[in-house]
Amino acid sequence: MRISVSSDMDQPVARALVANLRGRGHEVITYGALSPGDDPQWAVCSQAAASEVAAGTADRAVVCCWTGTGASIAANKVPGVRAALCTDAYTAEGARRWNDANVLALSLRLTSEPLLTEILEAWFSTEPSPEEEDRQNVAHVTR
Repeated sequence: MRISVSSDMDQPVARALVANLRGRGHEVITYGALSPGDDPQWAVCSQAAASEVAAGTADRAVVCCWTGTGASIAANKVPGVRAALCTDAYTAEGARRWNDANVLALSLRLTSEPLLTEILEAWFSTEPSPEEEDRQNVAHVTR
C-alpha cells in the first residue's frame, strides 16, 4: 500500500510512524518536517498528504501535528478525504469501520510509540462496514 505521511515537526513519534509503516511493507511518501526542504506548516503539509489520497496516488495518509486537530482540519478540507483524529486503537477501528476514514490524524503530543503501534494495527486491520446505514452515512458525507 502507498501511504503519504505528513508532520509539522520532526518528532520521535513521527519518525517511528514512518519506520513502522515501512516495516509493514508500505511505500511511504513524506511531507513537511519529515521531508527536508518541504514546507513544515501543518496546514500545508497535511493538505499535501491528503491530496495524494484524493488524487488516487496514495491509498491512505497519516497526518500529524502537535494536537492532531489542525492536521485533521486541513486534511478534511480536501474533497474526497475523510480524516479522523484518533487517540486510541478503538477510535481508529471505528473510524475505518463506520466512517470509512481514509486519512488518519495523530497527535504528536499524545501518541507514544506503543500506542502508535496499537492505533496502526487497528487502522490497517479494519475494513469499512458493509452495513447499509454506514454506507449511506459515508455517501452523505461524500456528497
